[in-house]
Amino acid sequence: MKIKIAIVALLCGAAVQLTAQNNIAEEVAWVVGDEPIYKSDIEEQYMQLQYERQPIEGNPYCVIPERMAIEKLFLHQAKIDTVKVQDAMVMQQAESRINYFIANLGSKEKVEEYFRKPIPELKEQMVEVIRNQYTIQEVQRNLTKDVKATPSDVRKYYTSLSPDSIPYIPQQVEVQMLSLNPVIPQQEIDDVKARLRDYTNKINSGESEFSTLAILYSEDGSSVYGGEIGFKSRSELVPEFASVAFNLNDTKKVSKIVETEFGYHIIQLIEKRGDRINCRHILLRPKVAQKDLEDATVRLDSIRKDILDKKFTFEDATQFISQDKDTKNNKGIMVNRRSGSTKFEMADLPQEMAKVVDKMKEGEISEPFVMMDQNRNKEIVVIAKLARRIEGHKANLSEDYQTLKSMYENNRRSKIIDDWVEKKQRETFVRVEEGWRNCEFKYDGWLKK
Repeated sequence: MKIKIAIVALLCGAAVQLTAQNNIAEEVAWVVGDEPIYKSDIEEQYMQLQYERQPIEGNPYCVIPERMAIEKLFLHQAKIDTVKVQDAMVMQQAESRINYFIANLGSKEKVEEYFRKPIPELKEQMVEVIRNQYTIQEVQRNLTKDVKATPSDVRKYYTSLSPDSIPYIPQQVEVQMLSLNPVIPQQEIDDVKARLRDYTNKINSGESEFSTLAILYSEDGSSVYGGEIGFKSRSELVPEFASVAFNLNDTKKVSKIVETEFGYHIIQLIEKRGDRINCRHILLRPKVAQKDLEDATVRLDSIRKDILDKKFTFEDATQFISQDKDTKNNKGIMVNRRSGSTKFEMADLPQEMAKVVDKMKEGEISEPFVMMDQNRNKEIVVIAKLARRIEGHKANLSEDYQTLKSMYENNRRSKIIDDWVEKKQRETFVRVEEGWRNCEFKYDGWLKK
């Protein structure tokens, strides 16, 4: 069901376009500028939203056409501003999503059967939908790019909030960690390299497509897209990967085996564009043996006892012993990648970490436990220290400045977008046909007086 919902959501706009093309004499509900919104357009989107079980706040025959009208205003502005979306980026996304469908439905034939159209037609529709999405995002980004909050802005915003508008901040924790990466046997590494050499031979001989093998065997998240990572600059890739990828010139050749902190890769060039590159890769990770996990656990247990005996501090141990490069030089303090702060709600912590920390007191150091390194998708052994626990509370400036700053900036962006839409309503010809007017719209200016 989740797969079907994702697929339907991606193709919603494309389905609407086809319906309009195939029903020339059908009922027109709205006209925005010189573009009609057909009743079938609205019905189609309503069906999709029902299928996805997305709530609609209000009458769907009011909410949906208004959304579509706003989209047309943004796309019209994009033409005026000559907003350009990179074709390569759009095509890459379309290809990636097609590969995702193939991976999840099983084959190209099953994808065509599900959507009742050939892959080229499906891709063409998807390209248009994705281009519109990116175009609207770019217009909105240009409108709000100068939004920045000063401490004074945030303070004024906070004091202007009614008590009921101040958000409740759930319990948060600040956690330090010290980790060891268990030693991986050489035989396991040799086996992984042998598999990658076998894949390379199959690709070079024409026996298999690189993207097919990536879908089947790669252990990276890009596997659902046939191993394609999208256009990246050198700085966005780990150095070892970038060094090999940016030296590839033949799109039919496969790179040598590349070792990075994530595992072992083979790479195939798709396209170079200035200082950016698009390629696909297959990643295999050597597996950690149970004995090696146990050995690392015993070593960490010994380190924990030394810390408790005050032979050295937890902070010193992280600097000289921990093998987690993201925290070892920061006293082991974990950083929430989603918010950029050192505070985590329990749901934001890795599952294994949250289970341990939830029962700890401030200053307590856990016993060693095994967890999955989410960045590198491999098992590591960890001891954790609960540095601080912040109980749930109403947001305040001293504890929750970043949260309030984000609220202020989002509020400013919404106000800019709202003002822009209202201005465009006044400047654009809009006609709402009889039978579609008895609505409470988000914006009042659709019905011209």
